[in-house]
Amino acid sequence: MKSPLKTLLALLIVLHSSIVYAGGVYQEPADFIKQVFNNNPPKADVLWLDKDLKKQIVEILDHKYKGLRVRYWQRDKKTAWVLEEIGKEKLITTGIVINNGQIELVKVLVFRESRGWEIRHDFFTDQFKQAKLKDDHQLDRTIDNISGATLSVRAVRKLAQIALLLNETIQRKNP
Repeated sequence: MKSPLKTLLALLIVLHSSIVYAGGVYQEPADFIKQVFNNNPPKADVLWLDKDLKKQIVEILDHKYKGLRVRYWQRDKKTAWVLEEIGKEKLITTGIVINNGQIELVKVLVFRESRGWEIRHDFFTDQFKQAKLKDDHQLDRTIDNISGATLSVRAVRKLAQIALLLNETIQRKNP
């Protein structure tokens, strides 16, 4: 018969493994950029956030944005962004590709939360394909929630809105 201590230890190992499995690095940001541009990425550019743009980002996030600038990669009308937002307690790193003013790809690159990792799957991220930004900075479509991942879903949706907003800014500056 097993001792209670061994049983408890085995249970703790199983629980720890499931928590570790939930999050992780699914793809390094540098590898994402290489993939997006067929192993020939352009040099990274920087978009400096003026007061107006920062205000718009704050309206989307519902909290203050700390950054002064955002890095992006661009070739023709295609831009790639690696952005981060907090889900429940920890940052979610997401790669977003905009092509001709609409989302081409959303990919969760690094997920650090203990739950809500389902957002990394195609059944969720495919909802963003071809999404555009309306005048009120909302997406032109509804993104379905995932039970138990509401805050992670919200974080990725906000990042998609921000990427579209930043892309619009870049396209206005470089028509």
